[in-house]
Amino acid sequence: MEFLQLKYFQTVAHLEHITKAAYQLQIAQPSLSKTIARLEEDLGVPLFDRQGRQIRLNEFGRAFLARVERAFMELNEGRREIRDLAGLNQGTVTLAVSIPRILPDLLGSFLAAYPKVHLRQYLESTASMKQQLENGEIDFCISSEPIESSDVVWQPLMTEEIFLVVPPDHRLAQRDSVVLSEVRDESFISMNAGYGFRHLTDRFCQQAGFTPNIFFAGDEPDVIGGLVRQGLGIAFVPALTWTAAAHRLPNKLRITDPVCERTIGLAWSNRRYLSVAAKQFHTFVVNYFKEISTDVVRH
Repeated sequence: MEFLQLKYFQTVAHLEHITKAAYQLQIAQPSLSKTIARLEEDLGVPLFDRQGRQIRLNEFGRAFLARVERAFMELNEGRREIRDLAGLNQGTVTLAVSIPRILPDLLGSFLAAYPKVHLRQYLESTASMKQQLENGEIDFCISSEPIESSDVVWQPLMTEEIFLVVPPDHRLAQRDSVVLSEVRDESFISMNAGYGFRHLTDRFCQQAGFTPNIFFAGDEPDVIGGLVRQGLGIAFVPALTWTAAAHRLPNKLRITDPVCERTIGLAWSNRRYLSVAAKQFHTFVVNYFKEISTDVVRH
């Protein structure tokens, strides 16, 4: 069994098409077919079900593919570890987040403290971040929902209150608090579906006995705040966001029922090698959230 055989098998398994796989691998189709056949002969079982030109990964193939991909991931992690030990990785950290508000302050502070580290960040949904962690594509993700997987560690960083903000001339603008069911008929300005915060706030509304009427959904907190100020709807706002934008969103209401909070956490794969730079980032993030959680409590 050779490394090249496994790489060829992985490509065919993903595409389930010999011609397309041969084109992607830049080899002749007959050579690829022979390589797969030799691998199957070596294993003693067929890896694909064949019907004419159609091939489908079978039960044996699916089981073998899972092992092959784990092996390739271990090899990639070994390469990353060796490069890190040799000082060849130049300190790169890859991060995915579902909370855009924290990025400028967090990343700016980290890069000021560690100017030689390179950061690559992505804004993703919770499902996408989980897949990226499991596939070893990123070092960390920061999310407002736990990432649940046997291969993923999720460390809570802070818990913050979720408020409602309303337009200046809204009927509730002079109130300090509200029961969530009181706004069941309002139009909501919200995050896009798929993001952890949207899933969380939809769940709060369900607990209050209604489904929110989403007038507008987006992924930019400043846009959402601007639409609220224009009187186009009301919005859920976490304490971190409100603290930074209190001058633009003065009409904040505490939700007394149900309890509306979110816990922000840091997640990483326990199968992925964490470089020196990644370990520095982990320590920095934990300390950063300790500090800002204190600031949020003061406000």
